Amino acid sequence: MNVYLAINKVQAALAKQGITKANRNQQQGYNFRGIDDVYNVISPLLAEHGLCILPRVLSRHCDERVNAKGTALFYVTVEVEFDFVSAEDGSKHTVKTFGEAMDSGDKATNKAMSAAYKYAAFQAFAIPTEGDHDADAQTHQVAPQAAPKPLDLDAALKWVREAGTLDQAKDRARKAFQRATMAEEKARIAALVEELEQNAMTEA
Repeated sequence: MNVYLAINKVQAALAKQGITKANRNQQQGYNFRGIDDVYNVISPLLAEHGLCILPRVLSRHCDERVNAKGTALFYVTVEVEFDFVSAEDGSKHTVKTFGEAMDSGDKATNKAMSAAYKYAAFQAFAIPTEGDHDADAQTHQVAPQAAPKPLDLDAALKWVREAGTLDQAKDRARKAFQRATMAEEKARIAALVEELEQNAMTEA
């Protein structure tokens, strides 16, 4: 299992030289290590000790939010497994991390992947993380989410009835049920689903 020996050798090298916090978050006033700082230090050590880090994305979730100035922001969370593989014997150790990032353009996923990689390396190689709290130097100010609009029950029931298939109707009913706040509303939605199921059985 040469992978653990290789990880240990990288740890030993990093314990001596470390990774400088060369970047500063101006909004929150702390220094941090950017992803390039991590790559620049770790990449030569990985090559020297025959260790590969291979990512595998397990899931990705994206929400659209709005900052205090009204600008759209894309908030992305990725769940990633990184295989630390020995180039000598193919032995591996897997580290799973989550990466989160916001961006007003198309780079939120890239930032989230970089964050996941950075913290996988921090965990595997025991690199201190004080002050490294976000994907980049920029800190976004998110406006409070507006309260959800009350459910228009009649419109929701009509929307469920107009579904093309029973499965589609159930999916619509589930979404309406999640928005319902009153027990009576939920009861009527459930009753409609039961009615549609009975109709489908009769037609079959």
